[in-house]
Amino acid sequence: MGLLLFMVSTRIAKSVFLFFKIGISGVFIQVGLSACFLIGPFLYLYIKSSLSESTKKDKFWWIHILLPLFIIGCISYNYSYTEDRRVWGYFIRYVIYSQWLIYVLISGFLLRNDFRKLFSKKEKVSDSQIWILSVFSGVSFIWFVYYTSSYTSYIVGALSFSFILYLVILFWILWRRKTFVASEKSEKYVNKKIESEEANSILLDLEKVLVEKSLFKNSNLKLADVAKETKVLPHQLSQFLNDNLGKSFAQFINEYRIEEAKKLLLTENRYTIEVIGYECGFNSKSTFFTALKKIIVSIPASYKK
Repeated sequence: MGLLLFMVSTRIAKSVFLFFKIGISGVFIQVGLSACFLIGPFLYLYIKSSLSESTKKDKFWWIHILLPLFIIGCISYNYSYTEDRRVWGYFIRYVIYSQWLIYVLISGFLLRNDFRKLFSKKEKVSDSQIWILSVFSGVSFIWFVYYTSSYTSYIVGALSFSFILYLVILFWILWRRKTFVASEKSEKYVNKKIESEEANSILLDLEKVLVEKSLFKNSNLKLADVAKETKVLPHQLSQFLNDNLGKSFAQFINEYRIEEAKKLLLTENRYTIEVIGYECGFNSKSTFFTALKKIIVSIPASYKK
């Protein structure tokens, strides 16, 4: 995304300087036009990497960068903008915009399902999908403006970039305000229970991480921390605990803490009951007692006896 914005900004900067500064260096113009040759590839790679996990990653992503760099390098070496303005203006320019258009069309094909959801009343579009569609639409519009700039003015490209940037930011803020809470809740329970095979895999990873690293002993442990360790998305982990196990995150972690507390209560005579609670990850004596009574229906002292 950063590289995409950098290439678009380079192209925009060239338009602004060309419009306001007469006699600008041909090298500057050549660099600005050459940047267009990488806008399409970076748009495609950004969209490709932003799609759902089920989408296969492009193993040869580097070709989309190195090949255009090689081609534009050969063109720049053989045809200088200062000496071959007509070649750049009537041939190379259209090659660059044609390549940009091809990547726009490929990216649009990748987003076909997201566009279908956008106009569907039955399916809802997530925040991330709205953002990606906005980026794609903005870059596509900028291509159209520059492609038709010979009939208007180069400064129109720069103005359209500013307009699209502010519009996307405004739209993004308004969309998040209206739909963030609702979309999160609806997405969380779209399919209810996770499939058994995937659920078993998540459970094994959870048990491995919690036992081997003793994460449950951290009194400030959060769902996001466990999700990061198990490489599972936070909302997916929450869905698994709630729908597949029927437990909250706190209840699930407290079970590990209580199991550890049971061992210490029976083996450690040096520790007070309160210290054992802290050792197992509880942040207060009362929460330790409450959790213990919920799981084994007994206060610590009675259990020890």
